[in-house]
Amino acid sequence: MNPGARQPHSSPSPAVAANAEGEEIEVLASEDVQPVASEDFDPDNSGYISTEKFRSLLRTHASELDPHKLEVLLALADNNADGKICYQDFVNLMSNKRSNSFRRAILQGSRKLKGTPLLEEPGLNASQRLIRHVAYETLPREIDRKWYYDSYTCWPPPCFMITVTIVEVAVFVYYGLVLDRWVLQVSHPHFLKGPLIYHPKLRIQAWRYVSYIFMHTGIEHLSLNVALQLLVGVPLEMVHGAMRIGLLYIFGVLAGSLAVSVADMTAPAVGSSGGVYALVSAHLANVVMNWSGMKCQFKLLRMAVALVCMSAEFGRAVWLRFYPSVFLLCPNPSFVAHLGGVGVGITLGVVVLRNFEQRLQEQSVWWIFVFVYVVFILLSIFWNIFAYDLLDIKLPPAP
Repeated sequence: MNPGARQPHSSPSPAVAANAEGEEIEVLASEDVQPVASEDFDPDNSGYISTEKFRSLLRTHASELDPHKLEVLLALADNNADGKICYQDFVNLMSNKRSNSFRRAILQGSRKLKGTPLLEEPGLNASQRLIRHVAYETLPREIDRKWYYDSYTCWPPPCFMITVTIVEVAVFVYYGLVLDRWVLQVSHPHFLKGPLIYHPKLRIQAWRYVSYIFMHTGIEHLSLNVALQLLVGVPLEMVHGAMRIGLLYIFGVLAGSLAVSVADMTAPAVGSSGGVYALVSAHLANVVMNWSGMKCQFKLLRMAVALVCMSAEFGRAVWLRFYPSVFLLCPNPSFVAHLGGVGVGITLGVVVLRNFEQRLQEQSVWWIFVFVYVVFILLSIFWNIFAYDLLDIKLPPAP
């Protein structure tokens, strides 16, 4: 078979044209299935194969497929009202090439799976129950939950959020020992002298726009950020991967420090709240937008608790910002980074979380928000270069 020689049909069926975005399907990519002759599946050279032949191929290799994956693939064929599948997309599926998501194809039909809901399956061990719990915490559709449950291999582990958390705790312990203070470290005269804090006078040092996340005003600040990173960030990373969640976190961090440099020009910034609020606000927005599909327990109560905790932390940051500072001519750290994180979460973050196992580059709304984010970054850089002098802002002295 020479896939490159066949011209793709101009109007492929939407069903399996959206196929291989999910996890790799080992059996369909194996050498036993790979060399499929075109005359066996498309004898009329029409550019399509029938769903019956596709369904027959799946059932032939059913014993080699995870049961939930087989269920999803059969539903994909059953929900195709056209009764045919674009041959080139079939070739891509055999070659394990990723195109669009299964979800887009299932939306053409009833989206009903015939098997037992994942939540009702008995006999799961502790690890399987954990994976099932994470699926129900983060994914609003049963088809995605089943696909994730069968696809998750625990490798790579969710190392990004755990690593960031460990470094934050280590830096806090170090400064706690050096300053001999654990609560409201920000009130120590030497707190701002470290190389990590974002300080408006030192904004030329570009690393400070990100490194400020490793400094916290005190254990009361660190505790909530660490709790949210572990309780929300780790499950999200398990489902969506370190690349997507890591980028979303860094985008929130960078938006937070730049927002401070634009809206609170004389204040420093510390803490990982920009990244944390990006993750949490994206997750909460995703829950609200998919309320009926989210099957996590006590979701209303838990959402209320999350909002109360975030509001309390934000209120603490606002209070601290206007509390009399111990630093000469320098205010306490800003609260604006929280708002920058929320802005990233409800834009880029929602797009990421709503598109499980789907290429973001195929989403037009993703590129719209990326464009807006890039424009914000460029305008903020321009602001930092020129606005301080044009507005004659009196900055506090460098620590």
